[in-house]
Amino acid sequence: MPVLARGAESEPGLPKRPGDERPGGAMEELEHTCPQPRLTLTAPAPFADETSCQCRAPHEKLTIAQARLGTPVDRPVRVYADGIFDLFHSGHARALMQAKTLFPNSYLLVGVCSDDLTHKFKGFTVMNETERYEALRHCRYVDEVIRDAPWTLTPEFLEKHKIDFVAHDDIPYSSAGSDDVYKHIKEAGMFVPTQRTEGISTSDIITRIVRDYDVYARRNLQRGYTAKELNVSFINEKKYRFQNQVDKMKEKVKNVEEKSKEFVNKVEEKSHDLIQKWEEKSREFIGNFLELFGPDGALKQMFQERSGRMLQAFSPRQSPSSSPTRGRSPSRSPSPPWVFNKASPPSSPKAASASLSSMSEGDEDEK
Repeated sequence: MPVLARGAESEPGLPKRPGDERPGGAMEELEHTCPQPRLTLTAPAPFADETSCQCRAPHEKLTIAQARLGTPVDRPVRVYADGIFDLFHSGHARALMQAKTLFPNSYLLVGVCSDDLTHKFKGFTVMNETERYEALRHCRYVDEVIRDAPWTLTPEFLEKHKIDFVAHDDIPYSSAGSDDVYKHIKEAGMFVPTQRTEGISTSDIITRIVRDYDVYARRNLQRGYTAKELNVSFINEKKYRFQNQVDKMKEKVKNVEEKSKEFVNKVEEKSHDLIQKWEEKSREFIGNFLELFGPDGALKQMFQERSGRMLQAFSPRQSPSSSPTRGRSPSRSPSPPWVFNKASPPSSPKAASASLSSMSEGDEDEK
């Protein structure tokens, strides 16, 4: 929506701009030409000096409630967040995400302090200012990066970049002789707090590196960095290289132990399988043995059948009906002369010999 403005009354205390007034004091329609938030992420965010806001329309002061309702509708709400952003990590990204999503239509400007200013008020950094600028440009929540941002925000800086609100965590930030560098921003109603991410910070990361210095020094020596590049003495270099060799040997021993354990496990599995197969085969063998040699086994039946056949083959056959012996006494067949009478056995050897001689005489009479 176009904004109607008078040149001298557009914003109190601001100088007149050419074209704000027409002859006779007529009002001029001015449209907002502020940059819009990034819709695509195919390129990094621009620097402020490359795409500064040249909008001539007055930026009326907004309250937080108005901004959260989505007003104004003709331009985005310009939110500013600043910091050092050394060793850019997830805590930084979360803070910028909160600043970006404070209002329905936000344009996020991020100010990054220079090396000189940071080293003066806070201390040395791991990344130089160019590296820190580039890290912010490639964050998806950032719409614009302001290089060499001031340590304390001035009215001139806020006006130059047409900043509506400043986002930062609510903890008082004492620096540069002030108990809280954001105190005047809070008093003006332009401060919007964000939440810190616990467990991650640049100081924490540096503390880990310092605490495990030997580990990282050995790591970089192993990766090809020289002792001079790592600022390591000759003795420490030899110590680190020896420790690397010891670690390699430990790793080899560990690999051998793991392989031997795998081999033992495979042998155990195979032996278990063999025992199971042996048990199955043994059960099968015992079953077959019992079927063959058991009380009711096939071998016994076969033996009984053969015994019956042999007895049938050796037993005397009965005489046919037309045989001349039919006229003899049917009560019993004549016994052989050598078969003794079971009821009356010979009383003495002489009687036995007499009976044998009488049988032989009877046979001669028959002949």
